[in-house]
Amino acid sequence: MTSSPVTRRRHPALLFALLVVALTAVGGVYALVAPGGAATADTRPYTASDVEAGQRLFKANCSTCHGQQGQGTSDGPSLVGVGPASVDFQVGTGRMPLAGPAVQAQRSENVMFDDEQIRQMAAYVDSLGPGPQLPDEKYASGVGGDVARGGEIYRVNCAMCHNFAGSGGALTRGKFAPPLHNIEGKHIYEAMLTGPQSMPVFDDLNIDAEAKRDVIAYLHHLDQNENFGGLSLGNLGPVADGFFFWAFGIPLMLGAAVWLARKAA
Repeated sequence: MTSSPVTRRRHPALLFALLVVALTAVGGVYALVAPGGAATADTRPYTASDVEAGQRLFKANCSTCHGQQGQGTSDGPSLVGVGPASVDFQVGTGRMPLAGPAVQAQRSENVMFDDEQIRQMAAYVDSLGPGPQLPDEKYASGVGGDVARGGEIYRVNCAMCHNFAGSGGALTRGKFAPPLHNIEGKHIYEAMLTGPQSMPVFDDLNIDAEAKRDVIAYLHHLDQNENFGGLSLGNLGPVADGFFFWAFGIPLMLGAAVWLARKAA
């Protein structure tokens, strides 16, 4: 007779040890390959006075919708973890405080707060939970960016909503992609970084800091371009061109045909 092989039993702690080793390895690899902080300005830590001043401004102007602690309400989302970049974009472009109930907040030239007050509110929101930081001016300005490469990136990732010429476009359920003409570079960068409203997030894993700078350079290049092709019709593409043709071109041709027929008679 042959004896059956002895089954080896694993120690109960072995699985736990392997899990710890695997998690440590994954964390180490991520730390090596994850993008660094070169794309954001070193604006932290804010001083305690900045946070206190920002809290007062927040409670006086934002807490009605976002809650006393930024936790969100039925009228506004939570701001925990949205980061200073989101505050600077929303308040700096005049979208917030929201003027009234609407499907989408619109950009306004009437910004209610100065740069220092916006920075203080950003400091307070940053204290609620970590989030995207303010972009580094080296990248946000667009200076030195590759316009041709920025155009390629823009057409692949942005043109389907914002139009090939940055003129904006309609989305579903009353929403819209706003025009991108004459917008400060840091606000373009912050929008890509935070994904406001219907816009997807393009963090540094999707579009890195240099690529964002190229996109900003391209959009600023469009702002400086003169149109040598006659009437631009808002650069809205074939819809505007077709409307112009049907509204003016066809009646003109019909009128010319009637006039020629009467003249021949």
